[in-house]
Amino acid sequence: MIRSVIILVIITFCFSCKQNKSNTLLNDGMWRAQLKTKNGDALPFNFRVIKSETDSISLEILNAEEVITVDEVEIIGDSIRIQPPIFEGYIAGIFTENSINGKFIKESLDRAVTFSAKYGEKQRFLNTSPANFDVSGSWETVFSDSTKSRYEAKGIFEQTGSKVTGTFETPTGDYRFLEGVVAGDSLKLSAFDGAHAFLFLASYKDRILDGVFYSDNHFEEPFRAKRNDNFTLPDADSLTFLKDGYDEFNFAFPDKEGRMVSLKDEKFKNKVVLVQIMGSWCPNCLDETKFYMDYLSNEHPKDLEIVALAFEYAKTQESAFKSLERLKKRMELSYPILLAQYGTSNKVEAQKKLPMLNHVLSYPTTIHIDKKGEVRKIHTGFNGPATGEKFREFKKEFQEFTEALRNE
Repeated sequence: MIRSVIILVIITFCFSCKQNKSNTLLNDGMWRAQLKTKNGDALPFNFRVIKSETDSISLEILNAEEVITVDEVEIIGDSIRIQPPIFEGYIAGIFTENSINGKFIKESLDRAVTFSAKYGEKQRFLNTSPANFDVSGSWETVFSDSTKSRYEAKGIFEQTGSKVTGTFETPTGDYRFLEGVVAGDSLKLSAFDGAHAFLFLASYKDRILDGVFYSDNHFEEPFRAKRNDNFTLPDADSLTFLKDGYDEFNFAFPDKEGRMVSLKDEKFKNKVVLVQIMGSWCPNCLDETKFYMDYLSNEHPKDLEIVALAFEYAKTQESAFKSLERLKKRMELSYPILLAQYGTSNKVEAQKKLPMLNHVLSYPTTIHIDKKGEVRKIHTGFNGPATGEKFREFKKEFQEFTEALRNE
């Protein structure tokens, strides 16, 4: 069914591509978009349309303080295709000056999510009532309690009036820049970054938040949270480690030219090496990659190398390398990305490719290796800029630890 929907949308768009280009363009200014979740709830976000002097169109997707510039917008006839940066997913549909109706599509996953947008609506969540409580602070949170999928998280929020920003930190990364409202006794938060579409809906009673987390239209899980400013998550450096019987980390995976690259290669000898386990589809990995690029640009280290191992859900090797090249080009990435796996991003399958690890718990995960080839630390996940103080602490710790390795 999903495959048929994707094909229908693509055929509709391609048919319109044969028509003459229309003079109609999207109105510039603020828009409100929404996706449909698994149970039919609206997952809203805002974007701004910007017209150039030549009438070309770009968008800015807005999530709290995050602004994502989208400069790949194709309009032909009454059809539109919006391609967010880096990620595979795109929006395709039919438009007028004031509206868009279509699908948010991820072809490799055979997913199509109903999408609509209206011009001039600046509110993220509509028909809200005054706030009856203040969610500001830290919240000890459990997702999918009483199941095998149970995990803990830390909600960190700031509220001004009824507006709320913040995120959930987890042992494997954060849910990035969430924005929403407290309306009456309800908390509503959402985010869309071109890869993930998140919606959190919760009710507040007896100092407890009870809610449901939705990821576009394919996933939902319950969560419960209580205020606890002293709550901490497990140490991210203790979750992944070398299994007994292994005294080193190594790999051999191909680059885009088909050359096999290994830690035994000359370029890695007598250098500190950071091995990044990641995927081009992963926003937390993108946050981490930006951080590493900033570090390389600022420090220009001659005695340090970074190499990324990509685990891609693209169905073919060709399409996987295409996604990786898009990532490298858009981010002007200076370190190599090797293709470790394609066809699935399943972590159990990923661990088979790296059998020396106890597990692959998170994308991203970084293995820190000293100049003698010894694994000195494995950092699971990445809590990025949306986490505020947590991110600032991480940057300081990373700088100090990496400098110590380089000085050995």
